[in-house]
Amino acid sequence: MEHVAGSVAEYDEASGVGEVADESGRRWFFHCTAIADGSRRIDAGTAVSFDVVPGLLGRWEADQLRPAPRST
Repeated sequence: MEHVAGSVAEYDEASGVGEVADESGRRWFFHCTAIADGSRRIDAGTAVSFDVVPGLLGRWEADQLRPAPRST
């Protein structure tokens, strides 16, 4: 498991799936159940930290998406 920082690249609330992009631009699929706070909703462009874990069908996926702390 790898802990990564990035942002939500896209999210389709109707289907509950989306992608996050890490800082190098690599994209990772996620399902709404991977949003750590249980809200099942996250906006595109949200800065997040997440874990990369083995997913279904042999691909790696984003899990435990958490909004990145805001700097003040």
